[in-house]
Amino acid sequence: MLTVIFGRPGCPFCVRAEQIAQRLATSRDDFEYRYVDMQKEGITKADLEKTVGKPVMTVPQIFVDETHVGGCTEFEAYAKANLGLYA
Repeated sequence: MLTVIFGRPGCPFCVRAEQIAQRLATSRDDFEYRYVDMQKEGITKADLEKTVGKPVMTVPQIFVDETHVGGCTEFEAYAKANLGLYA
């Protein structure tokens, strides 16, 4: 399973989402992730809106196996419910 996190430097929610992904990558053989620095890659929220299909107001925006999960809070809830993440 591949998780892609679109985030920005200095964003505390982006940092938290990446920490969750790192924990999952360490504890699960079937989990890998990629962090995309939106500023470095020249990606805007408007670019993500085209993929998500609705307005994007915040970062991070997280996709699990190409399915949009949402932001950090939604990703953490998803990981707890489906991937065995414990806080």
